[in-house]
Amino acid sequence: MDEAIVMNIVAKQLNIATDTLQKNTSFAALGADSLDVFQIISALEEAYHIEFDNHEAEKIKTIGDAMAYIRKSVGN
Repeated sequence: MDEAIVMNIVAKQLNIATDTLQKNTSFAALGADSLDVFQIISALEEAYHIEFDNHEAEKIKTIGDAMAYIRKSVGN
């Protein structure tokens, strides 16, 4: 799993610079609402060819949480 891909997806979806992002950055701190998070998760699903479990997706609060879920799903 390439962390830069995740950072780029988050930055693109929220229209912010990637250099402002860190693993521990929460989506709420970035001003992301539930629709923004849904769009980020959808873009990550497409990029990594995985499907986020709805229950697990609700627990994703930070960029690092999303990375951990992807790592678990793709085995990297």
